[in-house]
Amino acid sequence: MDRKTLTRQYKEGSRPIGVFRVRNVVDDRSLVGASVDLPSMLNRQRFQLASGGHPNRQLQEDWNRLGAGAFEFVILDTLERREEPGWDPGEELRQLEELWLEKLSPYGERGYNPRPTCRG
Repeated sequence: MDRKTLTRQYKEGSRPIGVFRVRNVVDDRSLVGASVDLPSMLNRQRFQLASGGHPNRQLQEDWNRLGAGAFEFVILDTLERREEPGWDPGEELRQLEELWLEKLSPYGERGYNPRPTCRG
């Protein structure tokens, strides 16, 4: 098989789409996010934290203070892939993320997500 075929097969593979959580189990604070490739996103989160370059400063500070053992990386929910041509999971993924943000409220003392701003 040529590289182009392998790349296409990888992209069309069953990489889970959905919502994840990085949870500080000591202080019970969370970062909630969404991705079209959850395993890659969770690996990225781990790598950024381990290398000291995570964009969320509070999360990085807690990681540095508490260590890797104080954190868990969890897939909270997934979307079922559709076989429809041109299917874009964007809107469904955004709604799923909003549901989890509402449920867990990972803001302020409870988390690392920025508080939502009013949309007018």
